[in-house]
Amino acid sequence: MRVWKNVAFAAVALLAVVAPAGAATWAIDGSHSNVSFTVKHLMITNVRGEFSKVSGTVEFDGKDVSTAKVEATIDAASIDTREPKRDDHIRSADFLDTANHPTITFKSKQVTPAGGRFTMVGDMTLRGVTKEVKLEAEGPTPEIKDPWGNTRVGVTATGTINRKDFGVNWSKTMDTGGLVVGDEIKVTIDLELVRKADAAKPAEAAKPAEAKPAGK
Repeated sequence: MRVWKNVAFAAVALLAVVAPAGAATWAIDGSHSNVSFTVKHLMITNVRGEFSKVSGTVEFDGKDVSTAKVEATIDAASIDTREPKRDDHIRSADFLDTANHPTITFKSKQVTPAGGRFTMVGDMTLRGVTKEVKLEAEGPTPEIKDPWGNTRVGVTATGTINRKDFGVNWSKTMDTGGLVVGDEIKVTIDLELVRKADAAKPAEAAKPAEAKPAGK
């Protein structure tokens, strides 16, 4: 029995050394996160919009951002540019084609820290087309406890994509030669992350039934 106890103790100690310290899964808090964008209109000004529904997870050990792994999903139909008719047009087959491609996804492949900021390279899938994109980010912020005891951090990332890389080709040319809608889309991502429990608490072992006195 003593031998088995020693083996078990050694196994637990080994797991403690091998398992990444502080490794955790963080969930994107969609109600406090935002994906916004700007695009040129008539080549003279910017039209701004946002996607109000974003979800996903971030795997992060809490210390080294190069270990972070991000997976995010945007509800493409949740676009809002403050003009309903324009939003309907963007949802149509001319642009996002949300009937056939309801989500926009991002999955990170490499994270490189650089003095308080970091560069994240990953695959974005939009309108069924997957392309590699690069985001410049800052964070995560120091961890805080919200009033309900949850641990939270914030991250902000920016980048630029060309919509035509993803098959979003609709536009019109003005008499002066400029485009009604620009090709480059500037994206800003503000995420609030909530740390999930590392593991579910084990169920309490069932207690053996107490022996009843004879005759009862």
